[in-house]
Amino acid sequence: MLEALGLTARACQVYQAMLDRPGDDIDALAAHCVLTPSQIHDSLDELGALLLVRASTEHPGRMRAVDPSIGLADMVARQEAELAARQAALAASRAAVTRMVADRAEQRTAHGERLLGLDAIHHCLEQMGRSATREVLSSQPGAQRPEDLDASRPADAEALTRGISIRTLYQDSSRHHPHVAHYAHWLLGQGGEVRTAPTVPQRIVIVDRAQALVPIDPKETRKGALHVTEPGIIGALLDLYEQSWNTAVPVGATTPDDPTTGLTPTERELLRLLGTGLTDDTAGQRLGISARTVGRHMASVMERLNAASRFEAGLKAAQQGWL
Repeated sequence: MLEALGLTARACQVYQAMLDRPGDDIDALAAHCVLTPSQIHDSLDELGALLLVRASTEHPGRMRAVDPSIGLADMVARQEAELAARQAALAASRAAVTRMVADRAEQRTAHGERLLGLDAIHHCLEQMGRSATREVLSSQPGAQRPEDLDASRPADAEALTRGISIRTLYQDSSRHHPHVAHYAHWLLGQGGEVRTAPTVPQRIVIVDRAQALVPIDPKETRKGALHVTEPGIIGALLDLYEQSWNTAVPVGATTPDDPTTGLTPTERELLRLLGTGLTDDTAGQRLGISARTVGRHMASVMERLNAASRFEAGLKAAQQGWL
């Protein structure tokens, strides 16, 4: 159970044994856990790095397990702080990439090509897929159409059989679209990786960390795209993608509510978006949900905060450290 917090299975076993048998020395723990003393020492080093064990004052030379209500709570708090920092960096990167791509969209150089229309986009995607030798990364905001997923299946299957690594990032809202969920599980079964997050970057396809395709207009992705190979832009897109990927949740895993606030990841992101002044429609578009669903989420949050208005809810959320 504690593997989700970064512990190995062996360290979890040793930590549980130390909680259940506080008087055991290294040899006794090894015998109980069916491990070698060396493996016990390695686990203690791992637990010590996470501040889950401390030197015993009652038994000099031994370690004692820190109570879970203290040690694990501190670990969760540290992870929450790290996640907040990554999300802030992600927001800054998203803004920087948007500005950079916009500046380059009107230019056509040896490092970039402007593609107009779906045929040109599909042709470029086919060429990028055939030229891939290592990996294909993609970010898919909103729900893709069933016909688009059906069209991409043969190319994805062919790439995976060639040993190409495929990582795909969808929005959390896509989990509620059966055709997207079906395709995601098919991709997982073929050896690909799929994760979701409340908000994801604009539509991006990056091949071998050397070429990328981004929409000219993120609101109308079918109008055209920019095929770029310039290292500076590719590097910025990769940074944005990896930050998004690291804060996303693998398909098949649950997205637990925040243990302190009870907020779901979508509710937390919705509060943040509305706090920046976005309307329900715009925030819903960012999250891939309808304005009605936005209203339903906010009604639930306001009830938990005992707030009479959204303005009051925003103030209380900030005061209570929800944002």
